Amino acid sequence: MRRIVFVPVAVAVLASVAAYMGPVSGQADGEATPIYGIKIPAGYRDWRLISVAHEEGNLNDLRAQLGNDVAIKAYRERKLPFPDGAIIAALHWHYVSSEENNKVFGRAQSFIAGSPKNIQFMVKDSKKYAATAGWGFAEFTDGKPADEAVHKTCYPCHEPAKARDFVFTRYSP
Repeated sequence: MRRIVFVPVAVAVLASVAAYMGPVSGQADGEATPIYGIKIPAGYRDWRLISVAHEEGNLNDLRAQLGNDVAIKAYRERKLPFPDGAIIAALHWHYVSSEENNKVFGRAQSFIAGSPKNIQFMVKDSKKYAATAGWGFAEFTDGKPADEAVHKTCYPCHEPAKARDFVFTRYSP
């Protein structure tokens, strides 16, 4: 009898979690960005980790960079420029103090990911994005693409990393 009750409850909980996480994890059938026409790639949260970072100053956030198989292969082989099909995702969160961790350490020193800020993507397609050195850029907040003005700042921001094919993130094996 317990199993009969457990199964419907488990299914309901899983359905609720899936419904809640759908907008957060991004859906490939969502809105496309202005200028570059990029949508949130399906399954990007399952990609491999490239690196993590803590940015200060105006950004003041925690970041994780993920790569699809094409990007990860290029990173591992140290192949520049990145081949067409490479996609790099950058997940950004506000960071917050972890009171739970700080109690263990005996002082305020631990910070964890808080609420999400946005996600960004770089998509390599040397023909489609020839005007921006082969990269298309995308930024989404709460699953919605940022406006055209934001997207116009992407390529100029990445120009200082030209020697690394316009990619800031270095691979952390």
